[in-house]
Amino acid sequence: MKNLCVRIVLSTGLAAAGTFASANDTNMAVTGSDQDMSGGTVTADTVMAAQNGWLVVHRTDKAMKPGPVVAYAPLKQGENTDVSAILTEPVKAGEMLMLMLHAEEGGMKTGIFEYTLGAKEDGPVKVDGKLIMAVVTAK
Repeated sequence: MKNLCVRIVLSTGLAAAGTFASANDTNMAVTGSDQDMSGGTVTADTVMAAQNGWLVVHRTDKAMKPGPVVAYAPLKQGENTDVSAILTEPVKAGEMLMLMLHAEEGGMKTGIFEYTLGAKEDGPVKVDGKLIMAVVTAK
């Protein structure tokens, strides 16, 4: 089983602020493994979040650009393990999905996922311009 992880470590002497990218001594990461998605779900092994937010699942391919959203699940601040999201459309074996950390900010309603591709509401978390994500392949 392939296990992919992108981990960003932030360490500053400042107190934690209101955004993911300025959290104090915080590890933010998404880890995931290739998996069977025929049951209609995809699972991230671990998601570390500086604040409450979302695990958002985008279609992707070898170009590694985020495509349409096909699933999402709420996250709590801190460590989240075995985070499952219900797929809104079938995913075939061999297709790639990007498991991405998104914020819970900028939208009109707290606790309601408001992001659409390219929007700022509940948008992706970036540190130094890099997304916090992992790519998994459907078996």
